[in-house]
Parts: sequence; C-alpha cells; structure tokens
Amino acid sequence: MPGITREEVAHLARLARLELKDEELDHFAGQLDDIIGAVARVSDVADEDVPPTSHPLPLTNVMRPDEVHPSLTPEQALSGAPAQEQQRFKVPQILGEE
Repeated sequence: MPGITREEVAHLARLARLELKDEELDHFAGQLDDIIGAVARVSDVADEDVPPTSHPLPLTNVMRPDEVHPSLTPEQALSGAPAQEQQRFKVPQILGEE
C-alpha cells in the first residue's frame, strides 16, 4: 500500500481550510499513513464469521411498555394552586412580555 504523500496532505488541508507549514505536511503524512495502516490491520483481523458491532456486549432496550393509566382531572391538579386561569397554573410574569 503506497504511503500518503505530502501533496495529498496539502490537498486535505486545503479542503479543511487549514494552513500547514512544510514540516507539518511531512509530519501529518507520516501520522495519516500510520492511521491508515492501523485501520488496515483491524480489517485483516475481522473474519467473515464475526459480525460488525458498535459495542462489545449486546445492548437491550430497558424502557417499560407505554400504558395508559388514570390521571388527575384539571380540577384535581389545580385544586392546590394559589392562582389559576383557563384551567392552567397562573404564575407571575418574569420577562416583562405579554
């Protein structure tokens, strides 16, 4: 596999709108080449009988089923409110808006 060239790094830097110095191009070319090599090694290890996963352990949904239960009527809910208006809690205005 050919290595990443300085020109490819410069092209990627232009696409990302990054200004890189010449020594940075050489440095990043080596680093990107190492990263691509590491990804290639992982691909070599993965076998056809191993399914791709995002987590090492299986995840299950822990949410309970959505069930309707009796709840308070508006009158019951507002019975202890200090102020109410149009079947809603009435609170003091805080933003100076209407």
